[in-house]
Amino acid sequence: MGVNQMSNRQVARNATIVMIGIFISRVLGLVRERAVAQVFGRTQQTDAYFAAFGIPDLMYYLLVGGALSAAFIPVFTSYLAQDDEETAWHVASTFITATVILLLIFTVVGEIFTPQLAPLVAYDYSGEQLALLVQLMRIVFPAVLFTALAGLEMGVLNSYQHFTAPVVGPILYNLGIIAGAYVLGPKYGVFGMAVGLVVGAFGNFAIQLPVLLRYTRAYRPILDLRHPGIRKMGALMLPAMVGLSVNQLNLMISQNIASGLAEGSITALRLANRLMQFPLGVFAMGISTAVFPLLTRLAATNAYKELKETYSLGLRTVLIITIPASLGLLVLGEPIVRFLFQTGEFTVADTQATAYALFFYALALPALSGIQLTSRMFYALYDTKTPVKIGILSVIVSTALSLLFLNFTGLDYGGLALAFSVATTVNFIVYILILRKKLGGIDGGRILTSVVKSSLASLVMGVVVYLSSNLVGQWVSLATTRGRLLQMAIPMLIGIIVYGVFLLAFRMEELEFLLSAVKGRKKRLPAKE
Repeated sequence: MGVNQMSNRQVARNATIVMIGIFISRVLGLVRERAVAQVFGRTQQTDAYFAAFGIPDLMYYLLVGGALSAAFIPVFTSYLAQDDEETAWHVASTFITATVILLLIFTVVGEIFTPQLAPLVAYDYSGEQLALLVQLMRIVFPAVLFTALAGLEMGVLNSYQHFTAPVVGPILYNLGIIAGAYVLGPKYGVFGMAVGLVVGAFGNFAIQLPVLLRYTRAYRPILDLRHPGIRKMGALMLPAMVGLSVNQLNLMISQNIASGLAEGSITALRLANRLMQFPLGVFAMGISTAVFPLLTRLAATNAYKELKETYSLGLRTVLIITIPASLGLLVLGEPIVRFLFQTGEFTVADTQATAYALFFYALALPALSGIQLTSRMFYALYDTKTPVKIGILSVIVSTALSLLFLNFTGLDYGGLALAFSVATTVNFIVYILILRKKLGGIDGGRILTSVVKSSLASLVMGVVVYLSSNLVGQWVSLATTRGRLLQMAIPMLIGIIVYGVFLLAFRMEELEFLLSAVKGRKKRLPAKE
């Protein structure tokens, strides 16, 4: 295939570990959202609970998300690739110390100025609802501190090609929120979930710490801010803070606008976005996380031919999964929402409202998945300015379209989801065009061929899934959990089979890569015995 077989096999094994861990975490994430829906429904309380994450989440993406992907991992990994572990840890020690100090400062400032920050996530809140939002934000800020520290641990471990502990942490995070909803929620309301969130965030940090200590014997609490490696990280990190925070910023803007709409609009958007994020998190993030250290090493050693081939294979693999997943969410949106959330306080109207938002969000899935990997290509090449420019364009397009759809169409909050999808698609197209020019080609012929084949197979699959869903819906009682499961699961299984047959008929290389991930994992097991 042109890509070094050992590297390919290593990436496949790492991707398998990451995808399995993320899959479990995302399933628990859906259980978490079901717990919220079942105990509280779609109300002003849940709107305030979800809005409370806006500023803290943005803080995380600014200080840790962008710093890790764009600055720490590329620079730290480049030193490791040159067998200079001493310098790698000198730079890492300064980076970790500085980031922890900044996180503590932001947390304290956030706690003090929460009343002033609250309108940034929900401009229309007042009275009791505003007071509730402020209280929840103050609980959430410390949780994000632990999540950010867990992100730092993940960055170090991933640089050493260790992926297991970093994917176990989010599982504990979700379990904490689930326990908070079911155990504390009935007595303490949404505050019970917020407490569970803090406990889960601490668990995410604590589970990775023992593994991290195996690699961090060289860590020292120093602040050598003049070191060339730190200066390089700073130059990469500052623009990346904007570039990698775009998605979160777009969601926060949509959420803020939604705070002026009918009760439950924020909750519907949040639940729909979480459903769309499920395949994104499992496959796109899993593959991107596993491929990124290899991309960095290839760029550091100027192996541009293998770099382009590795990126191409990674992108094609991501797209052959997320294109049919997107169509599946479009067709099966309401059956999925009905099965997952329609229980307890979550009504039929709530199901329809969430499925409505999901229809528009699902359109963004392939582009959003492509951005996960493509943005990392720029960071592997030490280019953080381009993602910033594209990110600013995305925010402008998303905000403008949100206001346009809301004021000049009858789409209501669905217009906010559609604006997000359109802006994300524009974002991805611009990324691809610039990267192609930057590298003098990105194996575009094979990427386009793969997309066309996947799209054709997905269209056939979508028709079959739609017809089978309607047919099953006539045979079963949708008032029962069993009936809802069958209406969702049977068409889904049929769709997977139909799509798989097409992939086999097309003899797609990306399918071979996915299968090698499973085989690679099996081959590794005997070595442990």
